Amino acid sequence: MSLDRVVQRSVAQVFRLSRGTTCSDKAIVGSRTRCLSQPSYERHRPSRASTSQGLRRIGGFESARPFTTTQCFLKKGGKATREEKQASPSKAKDTPSEDPHDFANLEADITSTIERLKNDLSKLRAGGRFNPEVVENMRVQPDKSSTQTVKLSDLAQVIPKGRTVQILVGEKDHLKPITTSIQSSALSLTPQPDPTGTNPLLLIINIPPPTAESRRAAVTEATKAGEKASTGVRDARGKQQKKLRAMQVSKSARPDDLKKAGDKMGKVVEKGQAEVKRIVDGARKVLEAG
Repeated sequence: MSLDRVVQRSVAQVFRLSRGTTCSDKAIVGSRTRCLSQPSYERHRPSRASTSQGLRRIGGFESARPFTTTQCFLKKGGKATREEKQASPSKAKDTPSEDPHDFANLEADITSTIERLKNDLSKLRAGGRFNPEVVENMRVQPDKSSTQTVKLSDLAQVIPKGRTVQILVGEKDHLKPITTSIQSSALSLTPQPDPTGTNPLLLIINIPPPTAESRRAAVTEATKAGEKASTGVRDARGKQQKKLRAMQVSKSARPDDLKKAGDKMGKVVEKGQAEVKRIVDGARKVLEAG
């Protein structure tokens, strides 16, 4: 073996130990340059074929496919669901839209309360003197065998004349029931037959002159009627307030609209209370001056 051959083999062994090469002893001279110039990561890098096979083995990512979406199928509804869907449009049509600024019911209740107040005060007018409407509204029992009662104005005609009131009865059978009803009332009135005797169906009631006590009693009754009317206005306001509260809970109206509606409701109620006070004060003045 020549010296050059020994040197070449020694150099190859040194490079194998330092670089970890796998070069064989065959063609050492030709392979030495290739092994020394090739980086270690390239020498250990797997081939493209082995890489593709590995990708296919772990899931086939070499030939990637785009994502696809499928339609979401809902559960088929039963008979109850179909009936509910069919009923929903009709309910929506039947249910009116609530408006927080609708005060029709409130105004109607206040108007009705004021009308009742006027009716009650009309029975106390004329400075505490007798009001014929009191007689007309008396209840009369025409038939003793029945508990049914009717208004006196349905059986007779009431005609005021100065300090007297004439009652013209329609039928003779109603004379006694009407007389009994008037005498049993709290008015302390006594009907008398026609003093001339020309009309047996005519009753005469003499009205006593008003006194200070009767005037005070009339003023007291007027005050009570005013308090009753004020309570009616407050009750009407309470109903409207409940309506607005229900809208607030159900969130069917905006908070700003509810606030404006509340302010407007307060003005409507205040106007109604002022009207009640004006009517009662006017009635008191007339009753006290009688």
